Formats: sequence, structure tokens, C-alpha cells
Amino acid sequence: MIKTAILVDGAFYRKRAFTLLGDKSPAERAKELSSYCHRHIIEEKEGASLYRVFYYDCPPSTKNVYHPLLKRSIDLGKTNDYVWAVEFFKELKHQRKFALRLGRLAEEQAYFNIKPQIMRKLLSGTISVEQLTEKDFSLFISQKGVDMRIGVDISSLAYKKQVERIILVSGDSDFVPAAKQARREGIDFILDPMRSPVKDDLYEHIDGIRTKAPKLT
Repeated sequence: MIKTAILVDGAFYRKRAFTLLGDKSPAERAKELSSYCHRHIIEEKEGASLYRVFYYDCPPSTKNVYHPLLKRSIDLGKTNDYVWAVEFFKELKHQRKFALRLGRLAEEQAYFNIKPQIMRKLLSGTISVEQLTEKDFSLFISQKGVDMRIGVDISSLAYKKQVERIILVSGDSDFVPAAKQARREGIDFILDPMRSPVKDDLYEHIDGIRTKAPKLT
């Protein structure tokens, strides 16, 4: 049996799951993620055992952020997104063999901006500024400490020989140094990009790509 740890880049998974599997309640999304990870184990032909699922994300923000269209501040702590995220993290804590690794949001840099696809319509003249609605804007807020925690855990799992295989659910090439270290320690390092494009530099430092994500129809 191949002892396997699954590391999930939470923000990446939530975005891809929404695209591929649709909108779901916090409880449904948490059970879906648990099932998704366990499929990597039960469908392994060589035989595998799950060491643990490590989930990396940030608690939602409670900051007041100015909205340029509404011309007033939005209390993020009173939004539906905040309520959903809090309940989702609560549900994840009840999933078997799940460990949450939470960083923090760079709240001081948070802002609302026009979505890229809407901006293209504005620039092409398809729509006018007067036609913009609140839904045409999205909140931009970066994470701090998440990538570092993923890298540290990859290195720790490898050096301590706690697992034989690491499956990383992500599409980010920032983890290349940690992946290289793990492979030097003899770890079978698998990437699950959930059918998102993979950069060439990441291909060079992994042992394979496997995904349980459905194809877009």
C-alpha cells in the first residue's frame, strides 16, 4: 500500500469546483471535496492508503471595502460569501482525516474591480459604463502564508518519510522548489490540476499528472 498525503490549494479547488461542478452549499462542497480526494486513493490500481488530506486556505475577511459603482463601503463580514466560507470551513473540520492549514488575507490591499470579461466588453463598446451592475465587479484580495504552509508541509512530509506519495491539487508553479526537494527524498510527486493548464516548468519537476475532475461539457 502506498501511503499518500493529499494537499489541496483551497482557493484553487473552490474556483475549479465551481466551474466544473457548479454552485453548492457549504456542506455539499465539503462532502464533494472529501469524496474527490478519496477517489485518488480508492481508484489507485497499485493500492494506496490515505495518510491525511491537508487543506490550505484563508478565513474570509470582515473588512469594509469601498465599492466604486455603489459609491459606498461594503462590510465583507455581512456578505453571503462570508457566511458560506465560515460554514464551509466548519464542515471541513468534520471530514475524516482532514487537517486545515489557514493563512490570512492581505485585507489592507483588498479592492473591488471590474471583471476582466466585462472590461473587454467595455473596451470593445459592447456595453457602456452606464450599463454596469454590481455583479460586473469582483473582490480582489490576495492570500498570505498559504503557499509557505504548503511548501513547508511538502518538505516536512518528505524529510520525515511520513508518506511515499504526495498528491497536490493545484495549478500553481510556485511549488516547484518544494516538489524538487520531495522528489530528491524519493517521494512520488503527483499533480492534480483539475484540467486547468499546466506551465512547462511544473511538468519538469513532477512525477505525473492525474485528475478526478470531470471534463467541461
